[in-house]
Amino acid sequence: MNRTWRFKEIIAIIVSLIFFVTVYIVIYLIMPVSSENKWKEVEIPQGASYSRGIDILANEGFIKNKPVFHLIGRLARTDRTMKAGYYNLNTVMTPLEIFDRLRKGMIVEFTITIPEGSNLDDIRLKLKEFGLVNDDSWQLTKDSSFLASLNITAPSIEGYIFPDSYNFAKGTDPKYIFAIMVQRMREKFNEPLMKRANQIGMTENEVLTLASIIEKEAVYDSERPLISAVYHNRLKKNMRLQADPTVLYGVRYRWGRILYSDLMRVTPYNTYVINGLPPGPIASPGIKSIQAALNPDKAGYLFFVSMNNGRHYFSYTGKEHVKAVALYQRNGNTKEVNGEKEYD
Repeated sequence: MNRTWRFKEIIAIIVSLIFFVTVYIVIYLIMPVSSENKWKEVEIPQGASYSRGIDILANEGFIKNKPVFHLIGRLARTDRTMKAGYYNLNTVMTPLEIFDRLRKGMIVEFTITIPEGSNLDDIRLKLKEFGLVNDDSWQLTKDSSFLASLNITAPSIEGYIFPDSYNFAKGTDPKYIFAIMVQRMREKFNEPLMKRANQIGMTENEVLTLASIIEKEAVYDSERPLISAVYHNRLKKNMRLQADPTVLYGVRYRWGRILYSDLMRVTPYNTYVINGLPPGPIASPGIKSIQAALNPDKAGYLFFVSMNNGRHYFSYTGKEHVKAVALYQRNGNTKEVNGEKEYD
């Protein structure tokens, strides 16, 4: 009897302990960490273990009972790793809410949208706005060693960043950011398109360079192959491309309308003074411009001029082009700026 009674007494004690521990854990998990309403971003570094992450959160005041977090982590089978990044936490959150954010890896992320035709200046402003790059890390965009690691044979990463929306966690290594955006470009500029480039004797850099010019010239998709045809035809005839967007790209201190003096300004990108394509792209082309660069229309056009409505007039001969320019550009479409004539 005594043994039976002692056994039941031990069982009762164990059950009571389990009950009280369970009640304690439940109460702990549903009670706010603090009454002070304060948000704070806590960084979990890359490669940190679950245990290391718990220590960091405890030091920041978001975890009062580390053993409980280790226990629920083990029960939920999330105790092996913790997603790296910045966690935005509030001291009025309950430990259960904090654990749920850790379990789901709810780190601070930013959505960056790069429109078609963006240049590096545009992209830099977007990335700096969210603190994803600074002046030092931005130098990677022109670093020859870094460019070589991405198999980029151009003066900069210009044009190799595909225009799209990206999600990046706060604190992401800028090298990873640039690599992801270049990888997205190559996912779009895929093997069939690269095969087409080889067929027409163009390198990746040449295709992207031509596509970037088309991107800056075209407003309507239907005109992209026609604009491409003009440039392909000029290249075949060893004619200078005379693409206005390349002029503005070379004049980095000013954007807007082109002055006549700009046309003769010697820069590596000014296709009014250099032969062939510039050394690299002048913007980020979209897939439609890349496809147009690879598949020009079969028309024999050599010239085009803006009709000031988003569309262009295409001509076969210089004489026809001069008439079109007189019609669409010189009839009230020029003005004097600092003693020089401006034109679109």
